[in-house]
Amino acid sequence: MAYITDYQYYENSGVNPENENWGSYQYVTLQEVVSNFMLIYQGNTELLNNINRYQVLFYAKRGIQELNYDAMKEIKILELEVGEDLRFIMPQDYVNWVRISLYEGGVLYPLTENIQANWAGAYLQDNNARILFDQDGNVLKPEYSSVTYDRIQGTKRTIYLNVDSPYNNSLGYFIDGGWYFDYSVGARFGLNTETANINPTFSINKQVGVINFDSSMSGRTAVLEYVSDGMESGDDANVSVNKLFEDYLYAFIRFSLLNGRLGVQEYIINRARKDKSSLLRNAKIRLSNIHPGRLLMNLRGQDKWIK
Repeated sequence: MAYITDYQYYENSGVNPENENWGSYQYVTLQEVVSNFMLIYQGNTELLNNINRYQVLFYAKRGIQELNYDAMKEIKILELEVGEDLRFIMPQDYVNWVRISLYEGGVLYPLTENIQANWAGAYLQDNNARILFDQDGNVLKPEYSSVTYDRIQGTKRTIYLNVDSPYNNSLGYFIDGGWYFDYSVGARFGLNTETANINPTFSINKQVGVINFDSSMSGRTAVLEYVSDGMESGDDANVSVNKLFEDYLYAFIRFSLLNGRLGVQEYIINRARKDKSSLLRNAKIRLSNIHPGRLLMNLRGQDKWIK
């Protein structure tokens, strides 16, 4: 990030949006990483020479992607209202989810991932259960399968303790830490604590790119917390990495280039691998923000009396 004046930082030189540069000093851009590496880490007197810029750019992107998956902890948050089709379309840069919540009454209620299948594909069949095809030989498919249709209509039962549960509004008995009911469903007479969640549930359909909810989420607000790969929809000009990981990224590029070259001694590659691993470990420790005040609060919490 180039140095800018205070006016440029706080007001963006009077241009909208004014928050364009807020917090930008924490990051170094992808282009700066590539340029610095080409200037410092390759040349006739270095281990690496005759390196093309596109090679450095490729491995720099790969390094940033790996950091975004588990080390940088930069979580994106998206809020959407769930429609009548009970689905939440994944964001364009979605890679994996961290938490999905129901936002209601000013409170975020974490939702549970449904271990049951609540969506399915289907084929059209005739009265003899034979699959039907069109004139081009492709299988005919209905708009919804029975599983998906029942979920949307709210008639699909669930093992979770919410409005779709068979136990909802039923009289039960709490004995020795467990719930028992006058009837059983699927030969289950007690409540499984894993599914004892009154909040709505969800399941993720990665192939279609949607998050499916149960019928109780219709018209309600869902909040998705997720991680991306940091590629900013393919716009290299907007790709950046936290400065705490800058040295690691140089080490990652150097190791990747050496590891892919012929004739490089094994001890050189191993040394580059160790440098990469140690720098990643150091960056994670720095980013963890372990402050003495937080540790003191945790230690004080252990002194509570249990009555």
